[in-house]
Amino acid sequence: MSNPKEMDKSIATDTIIAEINSSRNGEQINSISFTSEELQNTIRIEGKSSNSTNESYCSNIIEESEYKPDVPTKFVPVVNSVFKSLNLAVKMYTDYAEMADYKVKKFFEMHNHPLESIEERPYTKKARKMSYSEKEFVVRASKAKIGPTMAHKIRAVLKGGYEYVGAKADEREKAFYAEFGEVISFDATFRTNKYKMVFVPFTAVDHHKKSVTVGVGLLSRETIESYEWLLKAFLRAHEGKAPKIVLTDQDATIKQAVESVLPNSRHRLCMWHIMKKLQANVTGDLFKNKDFKKRFNKLVWNMHIKPDEFEKKWDLIINEFNLEDKRWFNDMFELRDKWIPAYFNDTRMSGLMKTTSRSESMNSFFNTYSQSGNLLLPFMMNYDTAIQKQRNTQQELDHQTKKAVYKFISPRPIEKHAAKVYTSTLFYEVHKEIYKGSWYCQYEHLGTKNGWELYKVEQLNKNSDLKTEFEVEIKLPTNDVKCTCEHFNRFGTLCRHAFNILMKHGIKEIPEQYVENRWRKDVISRHYNFGSHVYDTGDSEINRSVNQAYYNFEACLEYVRKNKEKMDLFVKKTESLLKEYENDPTNELQMNRTNVEEVEKLMGISIPKDIGINVPNVQSNKGCGKKSRIQSATEIAYKNSNKQTRRCSGCGERAPLNLRTCPIKLASEQSSKTT
Repeated sequence: MSNPKEMDKSIATDTIIAEINSSRNGEQINSISFTSEELQNTIRIEGKSSNSTNESYCSNIIEESEYKPDVPTKFVPVVNSVFKSLNLAVKMYTDYAEMADYKVKKFFEMHNHPLESIEERPYTKKARKMSYSEKEFVVRASKAKIGPTMAHKIRAVLKGGYEYVGAKADEREKAFYAEFGEVISFDATFRTNKYKMVFVPFTAVDHHKKSVTVGVGLLSRETIESYEWLLKAFLRAHEGKAPKIVLTDQDATIKQAVESVLPNSRHRLCMWHIMKKLQANVTGDLFKNKDFKKRFNKLVWNMHIKPDEFEKKWDLIINEFNLEDKRWFNDMFELRDKWIPAYFNDTRMSGLMKTTSRSESMNSFFNTYSQSGNLLLPFMMNYDTAIQKQRNTQQELDHQTKKAVYKFISPRPIEKHAAKVYTSTLFYEVHKEIYKGSWYCQYEHLGTKNGWELYKVEQLNKNSDLKTEFEVEIKLPTNDVKCTCEHFNRFGTLCRHAFNILMKHGIKEIPEQYVENRWRKDVISRHYNFGSHVYDTGDSEINRSVNQAYYNFEACLEYVRKNKEKMDLFVKKTESLLKEYENDPTNELQMNRTNVEEVEKLMGISIPKDIGINVPNVQSNKGCGKKSRIQSATEIAYKNSNKQTRRCSGCGERAPLNLRTCPIKLASEQSSKTT
């Protein structure tokens, strides 16, 4: 149970079970329950009978019924009650039970769940349920050809944002990078603004294994100097902390900029972009060769292979399929330490990202909130809305993790410890490793060396009789453990082979040194108290009050809309209130605002006297056009492979020739001349 001193917000009271030896009016009552969204309290009552043995009690059990004690109204529990401490909540229910002639004898915490803060209320089951007015808004929006998803976005913006409290920026992105910034990727996207400036978001992987933005930039040109400026600005924003791995495509300008600004970071190339070019660099028959494709793909994507073994198998495939003279294969072999997983086994968290698919997914996500005709200010407002959505999704996952109840596959304490420290996403992955370590791994003790216990662990393949061997070392009592599969180094969680040995030694908790902070469920909330840097209009307190007023009005409308008399009364009261504010002389200042003042208010900006930033020129970058863009070799090869060759009118065959160059036609003409 959490510390009562920390419970100054919404309280969800523990389950109270009361056993009594008396009954009301001689009637035996099996149970009384009081339930609500915030408070879940159960009073279990055992009625007194002449045969008060367990057998007679069980035989005389009647169906559960609800009973409301006759107590003063002020002592009756109310839905959505809020207490200043847990002790006050327990005292209220204890007094309530005693006033109803029942006595609380035992207190159990088995049904307890973590307490919810005010910030978490929007993610409760009750709050997630759509009201009638929200459903009505979606229906009306559909009449204007606005789908449910877009209607939801509009509704969220009108209500003040997805979080309903304003968008926090900058500080949270810095916090995300501090915890999740070992591996980042970035990729440029286009057509997000009127000036065709390049939008470059930096993407990392958070504690739910979701993509999270840790910084963005706008570039006027895609040059080496531009990307160098962007990377330097990114480092300044994050206090000079460089990532361990930077993942990009094969863009030459990005490559040089990364090498210049981030010399101590590993620059990794997107494997998907490289493998996509395979078709353009082999013959059609070889590309259709299933044996070649299977072996080549298995080799380059294998993360368990060692570099020397990779090079031997690469040479074997190249020689077997006569690819020694293919320039692309030679170039890719020279770059093998930039994209082959085998060369990243010594780099922490190298298994998080191998392609730029997360960056491309984030680009698509941001594009749904922006359009090519945006000026820079509307673009930034669209970006802010997208970030709110991203943060809202993460906070919802945090809430689900906090409330999660897991079904364990074994009574092992180490599995329960994993549920206690990890987010739900990571728990299910670790849960799988513990299960595999319990049922699919067998160990053999090899001896002791320098204080380390050496084991050979055989992993069984459930789909075949094949076994894979790994070596695991463990040092007691510090519980240091190492495995040759390098799973912890690549992903930050222990492997099934390590769990097999830990459980063999009866270790009940995952050693602290192997619980990475980046995967903990409280990695962000326990370390950071974010400021209130808000991109909105005016004072944030006023905006919250405005949003609350909208909510109150809609809630009142929900209650009275089906009753004509109540609805008429509601209209009269609102009209009276409207006239009162219309006649208020202090409103004249707002009524007489100029257009410029209104724009400043709406946009949340103030126009400076001296303007030092000019409107950017419309740029022409490689991804911003449609018809004039230079096609890559892959695109050309793909287009040619699907293009049917025209039929020759001379010989009737489909071939790259015509009537003037047809050899059969030319031979016929030559024959006729000689005769």
